[in-house]
Amino acid sequence: QVQLLESGGGLVQAGGSLRLSCTASGLGTYGMGWFRRAPGKEREFVAAISLSGTVFYGDSALGRFSVTRDNLKNSADLQMNFLKPEDTAVYYCAASRFVELNDERHYEYWGQGTQVTVSS
Repeated sequence: QVQLLESGGGLVQAGGSLRLSCTASGLGTYGMGWFRRAPGKEREFVAAISLSGTVFYGDSALGRFSVTRDNLKNSADLQMNFLKPEDTAVYYCAASRFVELNDERHYEYWGQGTQVTVSS
């Protein structure tokens, strides 16, 4: 059974940092991505990392977020710095076998999400 489990969400003040982790079980090594959905908005691509370590970032993440992975642990982390209130959202981890990791249609497996709230 495939499972993606996110952790690390919470409440943080603007300008602060959070680190999200995603651990995958029940599947081989896939490309790993992070998406988010803010209240009343569409789900948005945040960042992704391929098996080889190639990284992709959405516009909102450039310069502030960093995605890494540990293939031995089958996990991927999202380090978020300089957080803003507009980063408030539910963050989802996902797994994909595709090369183009910035397209949510390419993801087969999704976690349940973890809430990130940034206060002003």
